[in-house]
Amino acid sequence: MTEPATASGTTPDTIAGVVRDAPFIRLVARDDGDSLAAAALLAAAARGVGTPFQIRIHPDPTGSIRDAVDTAEPERSGGSGDEVHLLVGADLPDRPTASAVESYGLESDGRPASTAAFAVGTELGVDPDPVLALAGVVAAGSVPGTDGSGDALDVATRRQLVERRPGLAVPNPETETGLATGIAASTLFHAPYSGDPDDVREAIGTDVLADSDRRRIASTVAVDVVAPETATPQASAAVERALRPYATTGPVGTVGGYADVLDVLAREAPGTGIALALAGTDGSDVDDDLRSAALETWRAHGTAAHAAVAEATTARYDGVSVARVSAPASTLPTVARLLSAYRSPERVTLVVDPETGRLAAAAADPAGVGAALRHAAAELDGTGWGGPTRGGAQVSIDDDGAAVIAATREAL
Repeated sequence: MTEPATASGTTPDTIAGVVRDAPFIRLVARDDGDSLAAAALLAAAARGVGTPFQIRIHPDPTGSIRDAVDTAEPERSGGSGDEVHLLVGADLPDRPTASAVESYGLESDGRPASTAAFAVGTELGVDPDPVLALAGVVAAGSVPGTDGSGDALDVATRRQLVERRPGLAVPNPETETGLATGIAASTLFHAPYSGDPDDVREAIGTDVLADSDRRRIASTVAVDVVAPETATPQASAAVERALRPYATTGPVGTVGGYADVLDVLAREAPGTGIALALAGTDGSDVDDDLRSAALETWRAHGTAAHAAVAEATTARYDGVSVARVSAPASTLPTVARLLSAYRSPERVTLVVDPETGRLAAAAADPAGVGAALRHAAAELDGTGWGGPTRGGAQVSIDDDGAAVIAATREAL
């Protein structure tokens, strides 16, 4: 048996060689839009050079990789490396494990994983999808052209695949119905009318006739996001990625809307998300059923997440804001992110559903969130996962969450 290649992660040029030479690649991506987009870009690169692949989306890809290499059968692999595991959006296991399975991590140097995946495709000469890469960048919390995405934006602009316009980065923004629904369901921001298209229409109107209408609506939303007394100082910066969108011929009309949909699908319907991401920039491979399923999942998720934000019972501790909610487990990471960006007065936001024992946490900057949740969950015979800025856990709760909240605060 050999030890897997589980060093600190691998740069795009090395990963390009792995993709080109591997007999079979198993891509394991974290359940967020950036990681999903990056995995799809790597899958397209593998397909371009004739390497078979499989994509799996997982909330804890590090644990998934560890389990895979621990349970690999030496007699099947024979030490010959008949498959490679490639981790996207998370760190490789930090302990050596004897296994015949080679494992690599896509190193992005703190930038969105999609930028590194785009670089892999470029290195292999397979013409990676620049719009998908830009959607991953937005899903990661950035804006096109920054954080290493300049090459992707240059390619998309040169090919006339994107066009900067006034307005909001929502799916299908060119119709009144699409815009009202997009504003209500968007998880790129949280406004007083988020979650209800009728409230959106009543508050700001959504008749789009010209660029002046788009500017007015975007300006209104930007002001309304930061106007509440409970709005965070970072809200004005967070809403920037929803403004002045890049229109595209892709599946949902704007790069930011595409990012939002992918982020939701990564948790709600990974198979649909993978199919959408692999469909191509022009959307020609997206049939009506796939598009409808993706948008309906996104609408339902956004509506539920905004309702949970509005109805949360909150408490504030030194360094941690806690929100108790009752919501579908798949929405909790979105709830944590929205609260962190737009409502939380503390560095870390912890969302707890006492009825199900599910937790999610988010931070605006690296704060050891995943490590804290793993530690807290282990104390309560549960399971935790995550990275520096986001994480989750499943524990048994019989005290309204007090014990796991205390354990998480202590670990942070």
